Amino acid sequence: MAMQTSLQDEAKDDHLLLWILVWSELIAFGILIFGFLVVSTFDAQAFELARLHLRPGIAGANTLILLVSGYFVAVAMRNRLALQTVKRPLTIAALLGFCFVAVKLFEYWGEVRYAHDATLDTFFELYFIITGFHLLHVFFGAIALLLVAWRPARENLILIATLWHVIDLVWLVIFPILYLA
Repeated sequence: MAMQTSLQDEAKDDHLLLWILVWSELIAFGILIFGFLVVSTFDAQAFELARLHLRPGIAGANTLILLVSGYFVAVAMRNRLALQTVKRPLTIAALLGFCFVAVKLFEYWGEVRYAHDATLDTFFELYFIITGFHLLHVFFGAIALLLVAWRPARENLILIATLWHVIDLVWLVIFPILYLA
C-alpha cells in the first residue's frame, strides 16, 4: 500500500513538472508575442511594409503540416494502452515536424535578405527570434517524438503529446499575428 501511494505521489510530481514546463513555455512565447505587438504599434507603417515580404501561403501550409502532425500525436494518445500501436503515428508526426522545419528554412531563405533593410530590420529581428525559437521547439520536439516512438512508455507519451500540442497551439497564435494582422 505504501509503495502504491509513493508511485502515485511520484506521478503527481511528474505532472506538476510537466505543467511547470508547459506554462513556462507559454509565458516565454507570450512575452515574445506581446513584445512584438507593442513594438508593432509604435512602428505600424514599417511592420505593415515588412509583412508584404512574408509568404503567408507557405506559413499556411506549415500550419496545416503542424495540425496534421498533431492529429497523429492524438491518434497515438488514443492508442496508448497498446504501446506497440503508437510507434507509427508518432513517427509520422515526427516526420511532419521535420517537414515543417524544412519548409520554414526554405521560407527563411527567401526572407533573410529583407532583414538587412534599415526600415524593416526591427520587424525581421523580432520575426526571426519568435519563429526561430518556435522552429527549435519543433525540431527538438520531432526528435523527442522519434525517441518515444522507438521506446514507447505511457509517461513519455503523455509528456511529448502535451508538449507537441503546446507547440501547435503556440504556432496557431504566432501565425495570424505575424502573417495576417
